[in-house]
Amino acid sequence: MQPGGVLFSEMTPDPLWEADFHDWYDTEHIPIRMAAPGFLGAQRYSRSDGPGFLAVYDMDSPAALITDTYKRIKSEPSERTARMLRDVSGFTRYTGSLLSWQQQETISESEMLESDVLYSVFFTVPEDRQEEFNDWYTQDHVPKLLGERKWLGVRRYAIVDGAPESYTHLALHHLASADALDSPARAAARSTPWRDRLAAESWFRGTYMVFTKRHQRFLAQPAT
Repeated sequence: MQPGGVLFSEMTPDPLWEADFHDWYDTEHIPIRMAAPGFLGAQRYSRSDGPGFLAVYDMDSPAALITDTYKRIKSEPSERTARMLRDVSGFTRYTGSLLSWQQQETISESEMLESDVLYSVFFTVPEDRQEEFNDWYTQDHVPKLLGERKWLGVRRYAIVDGAPESYTHLALHHLASADALDSPARAAARSTPWRDRLAAESWFRGTYMVFTKRHQRFLAQPAT
């Protein structure tokens, strides 16, 4: 099932208690959410260019974050959760609603979501340029990227809430290997006339990050 909503959340713990942070995240923070209505799965990542850890939560829709169950999770944290959230740095949190989903025809949705590498791209697009931006991404950019077999797929979201930046769009590129970023297919995707026209506009400045998968994907737990 293609997740209609996504929650993209980064945190950086102090190295002195990083092991405790990971234990908390894996045994408490994510499992509690996997039992909440509307949550489909989650994947954790390490940032490739420095400290920091990412969790991507997949949801039926952003409405999963306004259920009574989730409101209770947020308003009644355990002592350990309150301590962790108080002491981490580098906190980001972006919620998105699905715009498009394109992938290699030879793989399943789950294989795409379980990719070893995640390449995230954020843009802040003026409202009057969003239609063309979306058309370029789905009709020109992604089809060329998928010419590289290690580029497993791309899912794109309109950001409906987020901090600390005021981004409007998030693309999650699922890669089998980071060397896909140096592929001829990516070079071709970044040098088309359509992209060149958009890149000449002042707003066309993306924020790019690469993450590596930490361990197996978390899946939603059946209601009890």
